[in-house]
Amino acid sequence: MTHSKFPAAPRTPVVRTVVVALLLAAMTLVGAAPAGAEVEYRRGPDPTNASIEATRGPFTTSSTTVSDWYTPGFGAATIYYPTSTTSGTFGGVAISPGYSGTQSSISWLGPRLASQGFVVITIDTNSRYDQPDSRATQLLAALDYLTGSSSVRSRVDSSRLAVMGHSMGGGGSLRAAERRPSLQAAIPLTPWHTDKTWGSVQTPTLIIGAENDSTAPVGSHSEPFYQSLPSTLDKAYLELNSASHFAPNSPNTTIARYSIAWLKRFVDNDTRYEQFLCPPPSVSTTISEYRNTCPHSV
Repeated sequence: MTHSKFPAAPRTPVVRTVVVALLLAAMTLVGAAPAGAEVEYRRGPDPTNASIEATRGPFTTSSTTVSDWYTPGFGAATIYYPTSTTSGTFGGVAISPGYSGTQSSISWLGPRLASQGFVVITIDTNSRYDQPDSRATQLLAALDYLTGSSSVRSRVDSSRLAVMGHSMGGGGSLRAAERRPSLQAAIPLTPWHTDKTWGSVQTPTLIIGAENDSTAPVGSHSEPFYQSLPSTLDKAYLELNSASHFAPNSPNTTIARYSIAWLKRFVDNDTRYEQFLCPPPSVSTTISEYRNTCPHSV
């Protein structure tokens, strides 16, 4: 004998009609999402300009260091993560420093992004002088370690991952996105690479250049990188006003604001953050140029 999960409708015709209507409505509410719709992973309260520019977001964070004896394919690392698990799993972000730099040069991004609801791993590279493509390999190895064997692996959703990097690390993040199309976001920061064409990248990419960059001038790096990305891709180019190549090496509200919005929108599919990306921001004292492909697909 089978049992229905719903009670039998009363015999009275009017009451029966009302009950059936309510049951149909309930079944609709618990049904599958419309075909093609993105699943949103909302973490934290509704965002505001103040909340995404704050030095710390709504999540309390902790960190753990990992010796290079235990990191397969990259150097020592630090993992920053939300301490609470009540919100479910979080997206993961791997960040590489630039040429001759160490993770200390991009360490400010770790707690800042983690406090917004991400698990972040900042890495030292095998050698300070590793080239961009080697850094790409190491970024992907860091994500694999983060999701596969790190002490916080249970907190990370392995299907929602992103890469970031400064200078050659930024060039490495472009190559990592090209090699692993399943990545949900890439954010190269004042990136440097000898390869200027990235037409096969399928990962939503935010490139942040610096107007006064003499190491990786935007005219020969960030701008052609952006232009070469597919026109159908969710992409954006932000140029920091009067900034140098090393702007990403210290806390920067503009970098944080748009990196958080980009990661939230594409790693978490959180459409609440669309407002900070579309319509695009205007030229200001902090932004000398902004291009993108608004509106982003929802």
